Amino acid sequence: MRTTAPLLDRTRTIFKIRSSDLIFLVIFAVLFLVSSLVLETFFTSRNLLNISRQIVTNGLISIGMLIVILTGGIDLSVGCTVALCGIMATGLQRVMPTPLAILVALGVGLVIGFANGFFIARFKLQPFIVTLATMGVVRGVTYVFSETPQSPVDPLFRSLLGGGFIGVVPIAPLIMIGFYFLAWFFLNRTIPGRTIGAIGGNVEAVRLAGISVKGHLILAYMLCGFFASVGGIILASRLGIAQPSVGAGFELDAIAAVVIGGGVMSGGSGGAIGTFCGVLALGFIDNLLNQFNVQSYYQQIVKGLIILAAVISRRKK
Repeated sequence: MRTTAPLLDRTRTIFKIRSSDLIFLVIFAVLFLVSSLVLETFFTSRNLLNISRQIVTNGLISIGMLIVILTGGIDLSVGCTVALCGIMATGLQRVMPTPLAILVALGVGLVIGFANGFFIARFKLQPFIVTLATMGVVRGVTYVFSETPQSPVDPLFRSLLGGGFIGVVPIAPLIMIGFYFLAWFFLNRTIPGRTIGAIGGNVEAVRLAGISVKGHLILAYMLCGFFASVGGIILASRLGIAQPSVGAGFELDAIAAVVIGGGVMSGGSGGAIGTFCGVLALGFIDNLLNQFNVQSYYQQIVKGLIILAAVISRRKK
């Protein structure tokens, strides 16, 4: 009995489904069923491939947002980071090799994340205020770098990333899925990943254990900036053009994916698998709204209501 009891407890934990999660699953299941009956093109292979490519940018941003939310923080600068890193990876191809341009863009994403984490951890400032300020700075830097859209000069930039295929499978979704496996391993099987989750649960306990809270906060925001930069590079590759105005509202989609997937805004709760499911759900919803010709501003209303409902249902009592 002593050996089987812990196993039974772990099994119950694994298969435990909160009522809020069950409600969301039922709503999405009904939504997909009705849509498949109304729209003949919804479950076609072509439409599903389009969805898989369209969710990549939000999927990558959501990984970083998950890591930050686990600490009890938030990053409002991810959309601007997407724009800056995408346009840098594209525009710098005119003066340096494409791989180096991509590395520079990734480095810029890390620097933005480091700046956010440093000011939040060192001066104990509110993440909302810091990343809001960073959002304005990064957006301005983006327009300083280029006021006009940039197109890649290297054809491999498009064919190997956002526009590439392995057989009939797009490369970009495979990259995203690979990063989700890495994120799951990092958060569940490494000490820094577990520490990041513990900070959101009880930051004082982490501090009393002698673990550097500041260092792990900086790491969390650096990872968020990195994933936003990867999302921006792949988005520019998929579209074949990088625009300085892109990225507005991307943080809303990422936050929605995290909270739909089980994340709690106060920190300490959430996971890579749940976030991935949230990204898929939002991708299907966007696709449905587009097929029903719903205007973009109505789509933002829907997403805002989804976030509100998810946050209320998962609030800590």
